[in-house]
Amino acid sequence: MPSEPTILAFDTSAAHCAAALLMGGRILAERLEEMGKGQAERLFPMLEEVLAQADAAWSDLDAVAVGTGPGNFTGIRIAVSAARGLSLSLGIPAIGVDGFDVVREVAGLSTVALPAPRGQVYLKDFTHGGAPILAEAEAAERPLPLNGNPAGIIARLAARRLSVSTDIPRPAPLYIRPADAAPASDPPPVILP
Repeated sequence: MPSEPTILAFDTSAAHCAAALLMGGRILAERLEEMGKGQAERLFPMLEEVLAQADAAWSDLDAVAVGTGPGNFTGIRIAVSAARGLSLSLGIPAIGVDGFDVVREVAGLSTVALPAPRGQVYLKDFTHGGAPILAEAEAAERPLPLNGNPAGIIARLAARRLSVSTDIPRPAPLYIRPADAAPASDPPPVILP
């Protein structure tokens, strides 16, 4: 692995589709589009645009990096699935980076609160090594939204992790609360023998 790897990073865990290409220790291209839905259809064209803007190809990549949440369930699944698929097809590592690490990198906080639905926050205390929790907004300091394009920070954090070890577990979604979906209340159909 080169000392300064080429990493394509992306994130769809919130109401956006974000991508960035880190090459030679610099972000050469990045895109961010705010969108409430449609990330699945937009992600790969955006990745192609970022690669083209930097005059790079899929074969130039040393790794892919992905935002793993917390956030929108569907958005997280879109990005993590794409990262795992790219990792398998290109034979390169996929590195997951959560939103807490992104905010901590930018703000240098020991406790990070991210906005969650219904007036709540996702909260993680790095000083005690605890797992992230869902809390009432009053229980935490004002949450920090991920302003700007998180993909560049995700790429830099992934490069740092890759420089320490190449034995990185595949990315997994960071779900803190259960899904809003509930099983159907209708009885299942009767199947005749």
